[in-house]
Amino acid sequence: MKPHRTVPILPWGAKHRWDLSLKRVFILIFGLAIFGLGDALIIESGLGNTPWSVLAQGISLKSGLTIGTSTLFIGVTVLLLWIPLRVRPGFGTIANILVIALFIDIGTHIIPLQDGFLFGVTYVFIGITLVGAGSALYITCGLGPGPRDGAMTGLHNRTGVRVGRVRLAIEVVVSILGALLGGTLGVGTLLFALFIGQSLAISLGALARLTAK
Repeated sequence: MKPHRTVPILPWGAKHRWDLSLKRVFILIFGLAIFGLGDALIIESGLGNTPWSVLAQGISLKSGLTIGTSTLFIGVTVLLLWIPLRVRPGFGTIANILVIALFIDIGTHIIPLQDGFLFGVTYVFIGITLVGAGSALYITCGLGPGPRDGAMTGLHNRTGVRVGRVRLAIEVVVSILGALLGGTLGVGTLLFALFIGQSLAISLGALARLTAK
């Protein structure tokens, strides 16, 4: 499958961030659910987490909260940063915080932790595929960015710094902070950084081709 270079306009795309329909909300929730399960697979790989899950795991270890609850806490905290950045949330923003956190908790409870490298790497690549596919589904709904994406674009708009550099700076900071709190950085973190963009682009391309038929 060829990757898609832009976000395609698909039949379920909303006209605005609160333009709700049963089909659109179902696709959004399904996308966020498989995103959360993909994140859980990477956590359970034992080879390192996604940058934000490094932070969530660190908070979990220090506070006694589950990783999902820690993810929820982080999402709400980041959402509060939208206020000075003058970014407006949508239905998808709120759903992003709640559904991903829920399915990370579900996934980490039902998926066994791996201690072997081969199975761990398999978990990571399946997780990256699910996160990419889930991201493509919820982004194309057009119901508002997740809290982290909104903070990224808000900082870009306020500072003029390129989006890629803002994203890199944010993820480096949260990874370091999470590692200092005891979260796991490792091969899985590196693989995620290298392949998540390609996974998202391929998923967007697949959706565009499927809906064009």
